Amino acid sequence: MKRTILSLACALMAPLAFAQTSTTTSETTTTNPATTTTETTTTTTDGTVTTFTPGKTIVVKTTAVDPISYVLGKTVHYVNKAGRDIEASMIKPGTRVHVYYDGTGETRVVNRVIVDE
Repeated sequence: MKRTILSLACALMAPLAFAQTSTTTSETTTTNPATTTTETTTTTTDGTVTTFTPGKTIVVKTTAVDPISYVLGKTVHYVNKAGRDIEASMIKPGTRVHVYYDGTGETRVVNRVIVDE
């Protein structure tokens, strides 16, 4: 019984330990005669940039896990905390960021980077 409770507690705390949140968006398209539903999950990670190559990759170090590498999407948007667009050149190692990405595993594609500074 104690093992079950401990296992459940660990399972519930795991998403918090990795500092990741996710949002699922559904889009329904109706055409005659079929209906298509597309579901996209966007996940966020907060951390500090360790490596940044504009147009290619960004590596983010979080407090809970080893640095995570992300592929930058073709339409990635770089914004500040106020939501205003900024230049990619403003992102340097040591910059605090929130990375919004789609996919899992090796297919994490960034679509938005919010700079905390």
